[in-house]
Amino acid sequence: MSAFEVFSALVSAAGVWLTARRSPWSWPVGLVSVIAYAWVFIDAKLYSDTLLQVVFAVLILYGWQRWMRHLDASGHVRVTALDRRSAGIHLAIGAAAALALGYAMHRWTDASLPWLDAALTAFSLVAQWWQARRHAAAWWLWIVVDVIYVGEYVYKDLPVTAVLYAGFVILASMGLRAWRRDLHAHATA
Repeated sequence: MSAFEVFSALVSAAGVWLTARRSPWSWPVGLVSVIAYAWVFIDAKLYSDTLLQVVFAVLILYGWQRWMRHLDASGHVRVTALDRRSAGIHLAIGAAAALALGYAMHRWTDASLPWLDAALTAFSLVAQWWQARRHAAAWWLWIVVDVIYVGEYVYKDLPVTAVLYAGFVILASMGLRAWRRDLHAHATA
């Protein structure tokens, strides 16, 4: 455990907490957290996770500008539903990406846990895409991915990060409840 890992965890937790609250401030805080965690994961030889942080940075910039165009009167983002067809397509793309990335990491790097890390990376990207698009369903996928991440980080002896991801599961559950409430309120209005 390092002081830098603790800092990265605290910034990441703040970003997810702000996201659960539908605050546009989640995006700049998230950008700082993914830059910090890229270094943590390089040190742990979790290269798919490192790559994930780079892609997250790009998606954060996209999500930030998208959210800013869809704020309600209180300054919070308006949530949208995700149709089943799109969800299925996105999950299939995630599975294909997991296989391709897992193969590449297994074949050409010394990555630790290349297949698991690649699968978590691919489905995290799907969840992040859904979040940038303001879909409440993102939280369901985050819950599943984060539970598995906890085990991966315990195995890799990243205790602070494992605790962070356990906290993410709680925050994702809170985000799901809040976002579904907002979605329902706008549907009935």
